[in-house]
Amino acid sequence: MPQINADQLSTVISHALAPSFLLTAVAALVSILIARMTRITDRLRNLNQIADDDAARAWLKADIARLKRREFLLNQSLHLVVTSGIVITVLLLFGFVVSLLGYRHEPGAGVLFVVALALLVGSLLRFLQDIRIALSEHDHHG
Repeated sequence: MPQINADQLSTVISHALAPSFLLTAVAALVSILIARMTRITDRLRNLNQIADDDAARAWLKADIARLKRREFLLNQSLHLVVTSGIVITVLLLFGFVVSLLGYRHEPGAGVLFVVALALLVGSLLRFLQDIRIALSEHDHHG
């Protein structure tokens, strides 16, 4: 079994810094998305409790479809960002395991990093769609 030397270990650790910072950003985004989804879910529950014969508040129920769309977008965003986090974690493991076996980790690590970033971009695009809907004129009435 090939041995890893101090220089190689130092290189692997320095290469792990960027994915580690990215993993922190992913965790923060997960927290934000869950908080937004919780607010939407609570709002949907409140709107669904309005009786159909409550004429004074029936107009509020028109927002249900929009809220369900936002919930769908946030759910997709959350799935993408969590998958990105998993890929980043696999990237970190891959880098160390492959290096410990005495092989170069850079080619595989590069591919995994690109995949993680692509998933993150997808998540952010879905999040942006939710933000656009949330800031629509409908939220500024009432």
